[in-house]
Amino acid sequence: MLRTAVATAMAIALSSPLAASEIAPREGWSVIATKDSFSDLVEKVRQAVTSEKMGLVTQASASDGARAQGLTIPGNRVIGVYRNDYARRMLQASVAAGIEAPIRFYVTEEADGTATLSYKHPSFVFAPYFDEGGEDLKQLAAELDGVFATIAAKATR
Repeated sequence: MLRTAVATAMAIALSSPLAASEIAPREGWSVIATKDSFSDLVEKVRQAVTSEKMGLVTQASASDGARAQGLTIPGNRVIGVYRNDYARRMLQASVAAGIEAPIRFYVTEEADGTATLSYKHPSFVFAPYFDEGGEDLKQLAAELDGVFATIAAKATR
């Protein structure tokens, strides 16, 4: 009986659309609200990544997965971005830092139909490895801060 009640409650919860929730500003992140639709902002991020000669390494979307199961949730897409020369430099400075690559952009759909672009600054992502990676990793992170800021600026114009 308890199993049936729990299963029913879960089915109801999973079958109703999830509400969008804005990402609050937080340390080490940039959170940029736009007037773009979710799909438009995803495409603008992809184009900006390419224009900065970075690689689209990974993409994941819970909203795509939900749609494949017949459910609707607000759009979200995680876009992993990196490039092999940065990877080699990172690994030379700190093998442990390799778990952080690729660095990700996060596009989320808001309740009003607009989308937000968020990302952790590369210097924030790599900070736990600075003692091990030294100045080389700090320099790499600073360069990537500029690259990611440029991509974000291009995508949110």
